[in-house]
This record gives sequence, C-alpha cells and structure tokens, in this order.
Amino acid sequence: MRVAMLSPIAWRTPPRHYGPWESVVSLLTEGLIKRGVDVTLYATGDSITQAQLQSVCLRGYEEDSDLIPKVGECLHISALFEQADQYDVVHNHFDYLPLTYSSMTTTPVVTTIHGFSSPGILPVYKKYNKQAFYISISNADRAAELDYLATVHHGIDLGQFSFQATTENYLLFFGRIHNDKGAREAIEIAKASGIKLLMAGIIQDQDYFKLYVEPHLLPGQVEFIGSVGPEQRNNLLGDAKALLHPIDFDEPFGLSVIEAMACGTPVIAFNRGSMPELILDGCNGFLVDNVEQAIAAVGHLSELNRADCRQHVERFFSVERMVDDYLKFYHQVIDKTARESHRPWGYYTVQADSDRYKSKEIVIFPGKRVSLQRHQHRAEHWLIIEGIAEVTIDDQVLRLEPGQSIDIPRGAKHRIANPATSDQLRFIELQTGDYYGEDDIERFADDYGRA
Repeated sequence: MRVAMLSPIAWRTPPRHYGPWESVVSLLTEGLIKRGVDVTLYATGDSITQAQLQSVCLRGYEEDSDLIPKVGECLHISALFEQADQYDVVHNHFDYLPLTYSSMTTTPVVTTIHGFSSPGILPVYKKYNKQAFYISISNADRAAELDYLATVHHGIDLGQFSFQATTENYLLFFGRIHNDKGAREAIEIAKASGIKLLMAGIIQDQDYFKLYVEPHLLPGQVEFIGSVGPEQRNNLLGDAKALLHPIDFDEPFGLSVIEAMACGTPVIAFNRGSMPELILDGCNGFLVDNVEQAIAAVGHLSELNRADCRQHVERFFSVERMVDDYLKFYHQVIDKTARESHRPWGYYTVQADSDRYKSKEIVIFPGKRVSLQRHQHRAEHWLIIEGIAEVTIDDQVLRLEPGQSIDIPRGAKHRIANPATSDQLRFIELQTGDYYGEDDIERFADDYGRA
C-alpha cells in the first residue's frame, strides 16, 4: 500500500513544542512505516521521519516569518496532488483547502477533520461530501450535514510518557493561553484550592494573557513557564497532582488530556465537547460544569488511582490502536473505490459508482463462472457485449448472445458462466438499490471455496 500523508506546514512534523495536528501526523506516519506501509510524508523540509519526505517549505510559517502562509500552503498542497495518482490513498490532515484539489486525481482522499475553526468552512466540506472520505476525531465533533466513514480517536506513543505514582504539590494548566482553553478559570481554581499552579503553553492571545494571566503571576503561586518540549512535558505532566482543563469551547479532542493520564495524572475538565469520550468521571478524572465544581473536585483527587489513568490510555489511546484503525479504513476506501478488481473467474472495472446506481464492465474467462449467489439490497441488469453467456436465475437457465440483456431481481439466486473454451465473456452490469458493497453477496455454491 502506498500512502501520501499530507501534514500542515505551520510547524515541523513532529513539532518541537506546539503543533497538535503535526504531532498526530508524525505518530501515524511512523506507526505505518513500522507496519511496512510505503508512506510519503508531505511536510516541512526540516521534518523528521522514516518516510520519504517531500517538501516545498523548509520551515513552518509559524517559525519562518519570511514565508507567506497561503503561498506556502498552495504550493505544498499542489505538490502532492500533482503526484497523487502514484498513491493508493491520500490522507489529508490539512483541513478543508486540499479538498478543492481532489478532482485532480482518481486516488481516494481520506480527510481527518481535526476540528471546525468556524461554521464558515462547512460549505467546502459539504461540496465534497460524496467525493471524499471524512474521519472525525471524536463523536462529539461531527457536523450533522456531513457523512463520516468513522471516528478515530487520537493515539499517543506511550513510550514518551512515564508513569508517576507519586506527585509534587502543584496543579498544571497545559495548553494555549487563550479564552477557549480556560487559563483564567484554571487560575481561579488553583487559587481557591490553595495549591500552586504551573502554566505551560504558547501565548495565542496576548491581550488575554495581559488581562487575565499576567496580573496573577507570582512565584510559588501561579507560574508561567511558556511552551515546553517533549522531555519537560513528560516531567511536568507526571509530577502534577492534576491537569486542569476548564475549556470554554466544545473541544474536538484534547491531546494533553490523554498525555496527562498516560503519566498517571488525573484530569479535571469542564464537561464539554469530547471530554466524556476521554475521561471516565470518578475514575481517571472529574467532569465538572463550572469553577465551583472544579474546586470541589480538587478535594477528591486522593480518591483516584493514578494507575487507572495510565491503564485507560493503554487500552484506548495507544498509537498502535490508532494505526490499526486507520489501516482498516484505508483498506475499506481502497476496496470501495477500486476501478478494477481481479477474481479467480476474471475481473471487473467499475465505470460509475453513485448513491443511485453502480455500473461495472465484467469479464469472465473461458470455462469459468461466478458463484451461485443472491443480493438483498440490489437488483441487477446484465447486457452482453462479447461472447456467449449462460445465465441461471433461480431454476431457469438461459443462453444470451451479444446485444441481449436480462434483469436479475433482488433476492433471486443467480449465476453467470462462460461456456466457451477459448473466448472471453464480457458484459455490463448495472446495479440499482440501496447498497452496492461487495459484502452484499450471499453465496450458495462456488468453484473457489467461498460459499
């Protein structure tokens, strides 16, 4: 399998400190490489990977002020789609813009939607809804107007996070300094609890930082240490009594939540967005509705078993599980969009595939026949275009020549055979119904042991 992995170019893949989308792309890419998948990573030129690396921009635009973001993005995305036909799957982690390039290729495009920055971007997703394959990162972060292939929760590399059975006496805020992440509320919770608060993350809103964070900074009480790299992150998360996550928006996922739990650190989070999918209330953290409830939850932290936090992540949020999920859905997408598929009796080419019908051109080798089968979800119409066909429908056996056709009703047992010893049989199959998957085949007899 050949996969083209499209990473954002705001930051390096993997990021040096901040860059959640790039982090997920890196973990998935390296996990696929370990499984023997041929992956080409489209990312910044300074990215670190075992995959083949293709890049247009040496550095991410958040780290290189000379790079015009939209120019870099257009060149980066087009570089992939101009080569997309050489891959079996394109996996887009770059939000909605690459969808507008997807008609340049017949290669299926899987898009992981990492969140909706605004309802204003939905028209793009809606336009390509029947053409692309969407993956949500939580059940909570789905748009009702879109169709989804699946939900795949993020996974993390547990080897990067050390379990800590004992802690130091501080609470931790780990995230963007922005109203969405609740930095202001975290300070309120820590102060009311009488426990020191450490704050780590990039300052995304300078005005917010100056108004709600900076006035409260005091050594030993509230300390801001900025953005941190992987090693310091591991220590900060592991030594904390709890991670405070008082979000003020419906967060699509929350990597810091499972990273904290991987270290054994419980999470006190506002019960919004994906949080109920990540946190088992009263087991590996507390789901609360406001600051007052969060303050009360701090007093119950001793009731939680830190080992339960780690085990929850090992079971549900490992990178291995994430890779397994994506591999499964890659295969599904490839099967669904395959233009040509070979079988022991011959092969077929998909000519059209829509919600209303599916059309195939089918070739049966001399002396071969398909299984005796029936379909519960579709009817078929066969038009013979080359060779002689021997058609069985229930108890009736018919002989058809080029130009002749026949209807196969839904639920009828049927089979087509090529009785010739040297000439192939070619016919058009038109399917109509409510489902056209290959798993809607009930076999009763088969020459190849598939019944």
